[in-house]
Amino acid sequence: MEPSAASYQILVVDDSPVHRKLVEQALETSAYSLLFAKSGIEALELYHKHAPSVVLTDWMMPDLSGLELCEQIRADSHRGYTYIILLSAKSEKDNVVKGLAAGADDYLTKPFDPGELLARVGVGCRTVDLHREIGAKNQQLEEMAHTDSLTCLPNRRALEDWAGRQLRGAARHGFPFWVIHVDLDLFKDINDNFGHDAGDFVLQKFAEILKANTRASDICGRMGGDEFLVVMTHVEEEHIRATIEPLREELAAYVFKFGDTKVSITASFGIVGFRGKEAPLFAALVQQADKALYEVKRAGGNQVRISAPLA
Repeated sequence: MEPSAASYQILVVDDSPVHRKLVEQALETSAYSLLFAKSGIEALELYHKHAPSVVLTDWMMPDLSGLELCEQIRADSHRGYTYIILLSAKSEKDNVVKGLAAGADDYLTKPFDPGELLARVGVGCRTVDLHREIGAKNQQLEEMAHTDSLTCLPNRRALEDWAGRQLRGAARHGFPFWVIHVDLDLFKDINDNFGHDAGDFVLQKFAEILKANTRASDICGRMGGDEFLVVMTHVEEEHIRATIEPLREELAAYVFKFGDTKVSITASFGIVGFRGKEAPLFAALVQQADKALYEVKRAGGNQVRISAPLA
């Protein structure tokens, strides 16, 4: 369904009440949502407050010219795309070039034909739609690039990006930083005895348990295969084991049913922590947590082991 005109907000900027009225009359039959500014400064305030789809701005204004308004809008890279139409009595080619160079998308000479103005605003709205569609697809691609498709948890790339920022913060502000490497015990047996669909279900169920036991301020994700990672901050050393044990216990208590067979699955946890002013590489912490995990595996699994006290 094509968006209605009412879904587009148009900011009209002109210090002349006569020209503002002419623009209003040209657009009012299309039911656009209109905002009006008498100056460039007022226009900027309305732009930051409402993020209009289209800006129709006069060139000559007493405080901030249409060119300067274009430049300031284009300098705001954090908002969605705004289509800018510059209105001016100046029709010389040099002025058109200046307007486009300042960031305007289109240029219309006064006095304008109402039908032409309406058509150009329509082009602007379609252009804004394209930018919105591209932005939404880019966001979707970004999310896909950071998400494990099977478990819907953050993937290794997302874990590394998030953890790197938090690790720098931990070094700067002195709070505890923990890496917990998790591996399901005897997971290969599930795939061998019950098939890969059963194995996928186990991974998905453990991901649910993992997510339910991870605070919103922390992160959990899948490294690959049956390996997962949890990164936690602001947990003191004396509390880290008690924080992780419920996760291990919940998985061990869950009964999986594959046909007529009931199966219990456990996981091993290797933990390493950091607290200090010089942050190590995140990869080094993961490697150290992996060593602790390996020790748990050699001891029979289904345990939590802390590699070393916080440095």
